[in-house]
Amino acid sequence: MKGRREEQMDKTTGGHAAWEAAIQVLWLDEELLAVNKPAGLLTLPDGYDPTKPYLVGLLEERFGRLWVVHRLDRHTSGVLVLARTAEAHRCLNIQFERRLIEKVYHALVHGSPTWDRRVVDQPLRANVGRRHRTIVDPERGKPARTDFRVLERFDRYAFLEARPHTGRPHQIRAHLTWLGHPLISDPLYTYLLEPSERHTESIIARPALHALSLTFQHPGSGESMTIEAPYPEDFRNALRILRGRHGDHFTLTR
Repeated sequence: MKGRREEQMDKTTGGHAAWEAAIQVLWLDEELLAVNKPAGLLTLPDGYDPTKPYLVGLLEERFGRLWVVHRLDRHTSGVLVLARTAEAHRCLNIQFERRLIEKVYHALVHGSPTWDRRVVDQPLRANVGRRHRTIVDPERGKPARTDFRVLERFDRYAFLEARPHTGRPHQIRAHLTWLGHPLISDPLYTYLLEPSERHTESIIARPALHALSLTFQHPGSGESMTIEAPYPEDFRNALRILRGRHGDHFTLTR
């Protein structure tokens, strides 16, 4: 379907100018706003420091009131959809609640999986311990499922696709840790690795997770649409580094 696409929001003056300039608008119409969230930017206000910039606040300064239907972790980049009307919000919420929205993420992880595809159907419990990790907990966890597929293998790392069917906090990160393949440069979930294996800042300086696409029904027309977010520079560079270091990688057919 057609809509107005913008390469990048105009740069503005003020304390949040750098973040505003980094937010790429992917889709804009009367009912929806979709953006490519930069890594490092909060989706919602910080609970301890409300003066920190956050995505929804920056966007509302330009587009008016917005309704949140899902969120991304602070250090995750990629596509995020917001409703511009209460009715669009209701429609999108129903699709999320009924698990009708298809979410695709790309991830760079430690290790080389022995499998090509893997379904992880393991309950998750959030906010565990002092670090507030999400862990697999068959007794007290909530149902959670993520489908994984290997896209490329390297010597000590791999490039994966993740398709979460539920929306638990840190779901992909926790399921990858349970598999033994935590995200590269994820300090919260690489604690089981040897200390020498954790230092991957030269590859990418934040957890290597990108929300690639969302597929859903437009709340106005009912048409199916897919919104895809290009990789940010740090994720593209990490792939270049891994492909350059490891000449023996291969790509699986889709």
